Amino acid sequence: MLKILIADDHAIVREGLKQVLADTSDMVVSDEAADTEETLRKALGGDFDVVVLDISMPGRGGIEVLKQIKSQKPKLPVLVLSMYPEQQYALRVLKAGAAGYLTKESAPDELIDAIRKVSKGMKYVSAHLAEEIAFALDSDAERPIQETLSDREFQVLCMIASGKTTAKIAEELALSVKTVSTYRSRILEKMRMKNNAELTHYAIKNKLVI
Repeated sequence: MLKILIADDHAIVREGLKQVLADTSDMVVSDEAADTEETLRKALGGDFDVVVLDISMPGRGGIEVLKQIKSQKPKLPVLVLSMYPEQQYALRVLKAGAAGYLTKESAPDELIDAIRKVSKGMKYVSAHLAEEIAFALDSDAERPIQETLSDREFQVLCMIASGKTTAKIAEELALSVKTVSTYRSRILEKMRMKNNAELTHYAIKNKLVI
């Protein structure tokens, strides 16, 4: 029986996932977490076969949580289940050590298949994401400009493009307003843009925000 830890800050999502997995005969949700600190505590201190992780929970960034889990428990598969489209985070989380990436729009059967696959030490990606990975491996392919950003800078970019203020971003990421402003300045410099409007236009055009 596969023991699953579900980490998502929305209770209704956790309940929905538990309902989906309740119909299987080979897996059970043995625990759940509602924020990043609880996720780390339970993932590192518990005995699980797979962690299903939402990367947009309150607190430290989900990618940082993923990296910490993988650094201390490298053999524990982490399947990222996110509201964000694949173009936004999939390659980044796979590079950070995730065993797979699914959007919350995926069919329940796909989630079940993904959990079974990653529990066996394999990677799970959709057909579309497989194409993205192949493109990323092509050394002659032109890289999207957002790939020059660090994981945290990319996260701040997406939050800016979603219409969040500097103060709100600072609150959600548990950072100071000054630190977020520094990230914003670096993003503008790296992407050669002048203001939030240009960042937002770019993010929407390249489907980095919903």
